[in-house]
Amino acid sequence: MIHVAIIGAGAIAGVQGEAFGGFPELCQVRAVCDLYIEKAQELIKSRKLSTAKTYETMEEAIQEEEIDLVSICLPPSAHAGAAIRAMELGCHVLVEKPMANSLEECDQMLAASRRTGKLLSVVCQNRFKTPMQRIHQMLQDGVGGSVLHAVVNSLWWRGENYYDLWWRGTWDSECGGSFTSHSVHHIDLLLWMLGMPEAVTAVMKNVGHPNSQLEDVGMAILEYPKTFAHIGTSIVDYGEAQEMVFQTEKGRLSIPWSPAAATPLPNGFPRRDESREKELDEIYHSIPELAIEGHKAQIKNLLLAIQGEEPLLTGGTEGRKTIELIMAIYKSASLRQRVELPIREEDAFYRKETMVKQMPHFFEKTKSIENFAPSEITLGRDVGK
Repeated sequence: MIHVAIIGAGAIAGVQGEAFGGFPELCQVRAVCDLYIEKAQELIKSRKLSTAKTYETMEEAIQEEEIDLVSICLPPSAHAGAAIRAMELGCHVLVEKPMANSLEECDQMLAASRRTGKLLSVVCQNRFKTPMQRIHQMLQDGVGGSVLHAVVNSLWWRGENYYDLWWRGTWDSECGGSFTSHSVHHIDLLLWMLGMPEAVTAVMKNVGHPNSQLEDVGMAILEYPKTFAHIGTSIVDYGEAQEMVFQTEKGRLSIPWSPAAATPLPNGFPRRDESREKELDEIYHSIPELAIEGHKAQIKNLLLAIQGEEPLLTGGTEGRKTIELIMAIYKSASLRQRVELPIREEDAFYRKETMVKQMPHFFEKTKSIENFAPSEITLGRDVGK
């Protein structure tokens, strides 16, 4: 039986607690840690985590409850320190997105994992959803041929008061705005689908959140050897429209699923190719639906990986790739130049302290509260369903 401690009792911890609670045969949540004990108590009560006790510190919980796995649901600036400490104390680690505030911190976490022999996993729950799995497999199998152009629209909506929470809204505490806090999931998916680009050109701005130094809209253009892609990010989109579109040589593959294909008329204009659309649709639906999805599916994989029964599908190296692309986006947007990858150790955007000095302050944070009440969250549209 794997003993689990959830570190941080904010809104995302409720999602984690519910997911862990779905596998009583594999694990028990034995501890919930938070400086605000009442938040930890409420999480235990609301998610029916009857085997859990409350603790103020992770170290105390690990010692008292013989913890095997720590799930880190803290503000991003605390991810690296907590993850490294947990691994040094003998625990495997699951860390919420984004993995860390810098590439340097990512590398320190990966080094701790190698040194201690403990698994390090980064939350990438959207990989564990049927539409994403289907499109990923179709791209890997070469269905449609090469990808010519990809479009990612990662569009969300957050009220102006979203940044009133004490740890949000500054480069020092979050190390990023909508690219980091929201579009991180779609960036992860794009890298999973297509891999790392050769170069990035990006722009960003804050148009609707005056209590934040950070961007709330942006656009990044990604250059691949034979593919062109762009990512749109926003937290001012009321419809929260989210999509991923891959235009291949022989047709459109997309999330949500909407196949399209065409053949050229003598003058080059398109004629709809219904037979090819049917073929794409049949391939898509031939790929089985997942039995469980999202956080729950990823957590099951991690639990089984700890037991040696499955390979870990979302390790720390995957989380690092996302941070590297985001840092390249920020470098391009702040310096207003094309940026080639990889980001090397001598680059100012490799370390948090030097990266933060380069970033624009769209506004300054003037309001700050300790907690929201209630702390419920919504997870946006269930893309692909």
